[in-house]
Amino acid sequence: MNFKELLSRAKDDDLQAKEALLERYKSLLLKEAIIDNVFDEDLYQELCVTLLDCIRKFRI
Repeated sequence: MNFKELLSRAKDDDLQAKEALLERYKSLLLKEAIIDNVFDEDLYQELCVTLLDCIRKFRI
């Protein structure tokens, strides 16, 4: 499935599409959740929520 189709399905509240996008960007989210060489679980969760919110707001 291509990115546009995945994004469209996620915007339509398809849980599997949302999970696929979170998995696709997991490494970036994990990288950005490291502060001073320490992984911050709360920050990681906030980044995931922010990504899902941006997906919802994104216009295709």
